[in-house]
Amino acid sequence: MNPAPTSKAPWLTVYVVAYVLFLYLPIAIIPLFSFNNSIQAAFPLSGFTLEWYRSLFGNDNLHRAFQTSLIVGVSAAFLATSIGVTVGYMEVAGGTRTARVISALCRLPILIPGVIVGIALLVLVNLAGLGPSRMAIVLGHTLVALPTAVVIMRGRFSSLPRSYSEVAMDLGAHEWTTFRRIVLPLAAPAITSSFMLSFLTSFDEFIVAFFLSGAEPTLPLYVWGQLRFPKALPSVMALGTFILLASIVIATVAEIIRRRGVASDELPVTTPRPLPIS
Repeated sequence: MNPAPTSKAPWLTVYVVAYVLFLYLPIAIIPLFSFNNSIQAAFPLSGFTLEWYRSLFGNDNLHRAFQTSLIVGVSAAFLATSIGVTVGYMEVAGGTRTARVISALCRLPILIPGVIVGIALLVLVNLAGLGPSRMAIVLGHTLVALPTAVVIMRGRFSSLPRSYSEVAMDLGAHEWTTFRRIVLPLAAPAITSSFMLSFLTSFDEFIVAFFLSGAEPTLPLYVWGQLRFPKALPSVMALGTFILLASIVIATVAEIIRRRGVASDELPVTTPRPLPIS
């Protein structure tokens, strides 16, 4: 006998729809106003134009900020993913208390307010003699992206059957050979996903870059600086549309790659049929 539907279901649907609209409707307005033929972000729209998008291609300051964000993002993603692979495998394969503590410390920055992280890193880079610079931003963004990389790689290594490594080591393979030839290829989709999401985290990060940037601002800092000028608002919305689309594409591709890696573990293993003896 099927249970009777509860009366709360329609209200729950209304709540979810209202929550989604409240969360994403302001984001959808940005692309809409980026095509508006006016510097005023208000309804009704005065007309359609692509002028604000054309203005982005001749902006040298924007290009330099984009290049800085690209270099910082790739560098931070590489470092965060490399550390995430090491820490994740160390925790899953080793299983020691020290490994679990290190893994927990690597995931801790996600719980600390960005302002606190930015101030602490600023003090640290000044003591180290680096000062606010591109290298300081790379180190700061590595710390910010590290929890994402550790969580992804930890989950991937945990899902791999231990029998793969055990069989390889029973056949005479050393631990490093097993890790390089067996574990890493199986974890490749998660590594790619971790790199892409870490890059996205670094590319969109503002607070830490605000404290650590010197004469080379990142793209979010450039956008923040342009908000002081009302005439630059339409160009900022056009730039925000590009960033929004790129973020959606990168996050979607990373999730597809991760799910394909997980799905490959669930494929049925078929036993080959013996050849007939003539």
